[in-house]
Amino acid sequence: MNANESDRTPVGNADQPLAGSVALVTGASSGIGEAAALSLARLGCSVAMVARRTDRLTELSDAIGTHGAAALPLTADLSAPGQARRAVEETVRRFGRLDVVVNNAGYGARAAVEDSDLADWERMVDLNLKAVLHLSHAALPHLLRAAEDDVRGVADLVTVSSVAGRLARKNNSVYSATKHAVCSFSDALRQEVTGRGVRVGLVEPGMTTTEMTLGGESAFGMAQESWLRAEDVARSISFMITQPPHVAINEIMVRPTAQEH
Repeated sequence: MNANESDRTPVGNADQPLAGSVALVTGASSGIGEAAALSLARLGCSVAMVARRTDRLTELSDAIGTHGAAALPLTADLSAPGQARRAVEETVRRFGRLDVVVNNAGYGARAAVEDSDLADWERMVDLNLKAVLHLSHAALPHLLRAAEDDVRGVADLVTVSSVAGRLARKNNSVYSATKHAVCSFSDALRQEVTGRGVRVGLVEPGMTTTEMTLGGESAFGMAQESWLRAEDVARSISFMITQPPHVAINEIMVRPTAQEH
């Protein structure tokens, strides 16, 4: 990116800085993915939403429409071969471009290694790691193309990881391993494409109230009302994406104030 390109300003206005952009959000049927999709729609994006639950995607699509944004619900299980590429292709077919990807779909199962169900391990590897790799690979040509035009002058690939991607803990070995792998992949990819206008970022939440964490065993002794909300994490994602073209926020670790580790 040369100096003139870094000085580009987004086409959108102050209220909708992402107007004219297209985003694809995975794991969008609830929690962080749902909140991120709504946040990006408010900022002016057309949004493709990927998840397994069609009914929840339909409800979210209606909610996005109330903000005047276009929505595309895509029912898919990203742990299945070919589904990530299909989601990208259908997004580009519908909207003609792809500017923002939020890799958010994930799965967690806590257990000591000796007590673990190997099916849980396979699902965590398939969804937390392989789906991120496959979706990123499929989306990258479109993101590079978007970064070359005058809509924003950049494109963004954001992966929702976890504090567990930096701190390994007992009874959380494979989940943590998948998140550590995502962290390494993201920084390597960042080095490959940042000079071509694609910003690659990680958002690493601590304890957050979602369907995956409710009823879980590990809350670090914190009352649930002190946990992060999905909207808190979505705000961090939007902060990354709405930076001026010459600014790349590569990593945000966001914890509840009450969480020590």
